[in-house]
Amino acid sequence: MKMAGTIGNGTRLCAVIGNPIAHSLSPAIHNASYERMGLDFVYLAFRVEDVRNALAGMRALENFRGMSVTIPHKVEAMKYLDEIAETDRLIGSINTVINEKGNLFGVGTDGPGALKALADADVDIHGQNVLILGSGGAARAIAFTIAQKTRPNQMVILDINEVMLKELARDLESATGVRIRPGLLHHDTLVAAMQPADIIIHCTPVGMHPDENVSLIPSALFRPGQVVFDIVYTPLETKLLFDARSNGLKVISGVDMFINQAVLQFEYFTGVDAPLETMRQAVLEQLES
Repeated sequence: MKMAGTIGNGTRLCAVIGNPIAHSLSPAIHNASYERMGLDFVYLAFRVEDVRNALAGMRALENFRGMSVTIPHKVEAMKYLDEIAETDRLIGSINTVINEKGNLFGVGTDGPGALKALADADVDIHGQNVLILGSGGAARAIAFTIAQKTRPNQMVILDINEVMLKELARDLESATGVRIRPGLLHHDTLVAAMQPADIIIHCTPVGMHPDENVSLIPSALFRPGQVVFDIVYTPLETKLLFDARSNGLKVISGVDMFINQAVLQFEYFTGVDAPLETMRQAVLEQLES
């Protein structure tokens, strides 16, 4: 069993890469869990622009066991892997890389983590109108998981990136058969999409630290009965969630998805059941400090 705070020649490295990365709580949640379980692992955060060489370095380092991949690398990272889970190849993004003796295997945990957060909040997606803001890696994972695992009435996706938006809509329709309505994100399309929306899932970095006082959705656009899920988890309550809660809506914090996906990553990296409560406590301590 590993002694707390010790690092030796056999210590296995895991890391999160992204840009920016200073806000990440992944090191806190994983290192607390390694210590709780007595595992000879350490987890670090790296700001990365050159994804190809970052993954080449992982492949070359024998003790580099696992990597979490966050904004903006979830799609590009796929180009440099040896194997990708079939579902995630279809989705077109991953957030987890496991190093098996120099063979890099990619998988996604964002979609399952988000779906569990919705289920834990007793949100039934069947027959509902879903609005997703964003079309990047996390949005792709969540949209595909919802379309494959549930039966929404329709899914509206808005983003400022027309190329990514059209690709996501095309891939979703061809693979799932769910009715998809893509649109460029601006004031008029947002107003039109918000009125029929039952479940709103925000998948862009807007509102993330250090821009906590920003929200894509003006408070006046909310209507009673809506559910608002913001995958941003720093700060603990974004302006979007604050405004939605102030309007009496059910809200789901990105912390719930973050913990759920981290549980799956921990288990991929270590082969050990994750200490859920240790993870939750580590995240809340960081966010509330």
